[in-house]
Amino acid sequence: MSLFSRRGAPSPTADQLIPTRQAQRAGSATVTPDTALRNSAVWACLRLRANLVSTMPVDVYRKVGGIQVEVPKPPVLVAPGGENVEMLEWMYSTQFDLDRSGNTFGIITARDGLGFPSRIELVPVAEVTVIVRKGKLAKYRIGSTEYDPVNIWHEKQYTMSGLHVGLSPVAHAAWSIGEYLSIQQFALDWFSNGAVPSAHLKNTAKTVSPEKAEETKRRFKAATANQDLFVTGQDWEYKMIQAEVAGSEWIEAKRYGIGDIARFFDCPGDLIDAAVSGSSVTYANMVQRNLQFLVMSLGPAIIRREGALSSLTSRPRFVKLNSDALLRMDPQARAAMFRTQIESRQLAPSEARELEDRPPFTDSQLAEFDRLFGKGTTPTPQPATPGGTTP
Repeated sequence: MSLFSRRGAPSPTADQLIPTRQAQRAGSATVTPDTALRNSAVWACLRLRANLVSTMPVDVYRKVGGIQVEVPKPPVLVAPGGENVEMLEWMYSTQFDLDRSGNTFGIITARDGLGFPSRIELVPVAEVTVIVRKGKLAKYRIGSTEYDPVNIWHEKQYTMSGLHVGLSPVAHAAWSIGEYLSIQQFALDWFSNGAVPSAHLKNTAKTVSPEKAEETKRRFKAATANQDLFVTGQDWEYKMIQAEVAGSEWIEAKRYGIGDIARFFDCPGDLIDAAVSGSSVTYANMVQRNLQFLVMSLGPAIIRREGALSSLTSRPRFVKLNSDALLRMDPQARAAMFRTQIESRQLAPSEARELEDRPPFTDSQLAEFDRLFGKGTTPTPQPATPGGTTP
């Protein structure tokens, strides 16, 4: 994606936002949002965040008498891309783009009676150019077509003052990811005989002239390339050159690179099965772990998305992403929570049943409780005292 362009000035690129590297050595890698996906840690971070955000139910509310009341969702929050692209797929794609490149774009192809977008067709980020003139956003160019900003859905994160686009974490992480990809390429070159000599073929009986050495090497490579036999006299020795040591060093470097990548993408390493040796984090239960991830890492992204999606509906309505699924408890803990809330008069039994997707108790069910446990075991509302308090 072109960051932005303006008349009379070249477009700034990602390398202008981070320090320029020294000349690359042979085997070093150039990092882009696409090549970064070759790194399993990058893919795991993007997938985890997009999976969680996209599967959170999207609800619309408005305040009535200070109470949050759910209202019907507009079509754009049900199937934003039309019949073929529902909300779950749309949210996954946009969250993936936001985390990978800092921006997501779509063309507004339909509007409702109030003028709000009713259909947004997403476009590849790489095809978009943001045009800025005199410090103001002027146009979006998608392919060879220019669009007015009013006709483009542009959501961004990782912003900086004065920039009209979000920044890619890959650009900031290029140093770390570049090191990882370079090590990976070196290892591939090593084991495919491209980076350094992978073996040592030595004549133990006599000194070999350069011409004879080249001829022997040619014969050896021709034979081993096809997994054929190489026949010599008794005066040749073949040794591997520390291949196992190089492989272990590469794996060790990969592990530390993965930890750096996890931090850049705000995704704890243990959640992508990439915890670095020597670090130990203990949690009392999975709910506490997920709560920390929600508050410290995913929460700000969710709030930003709620604000952006709220602009698709009329005020005073607003959008909330239901993150309760991420904090889902085990059945025993959930039952204990409901019991505490019912006994402390914070929740009615019928409300607890509704939260569990169960219908209210019938008279026959309540009578069965009375037969099994005796009357009065089901919590009932207490009458209010003349002072307005409940005993």
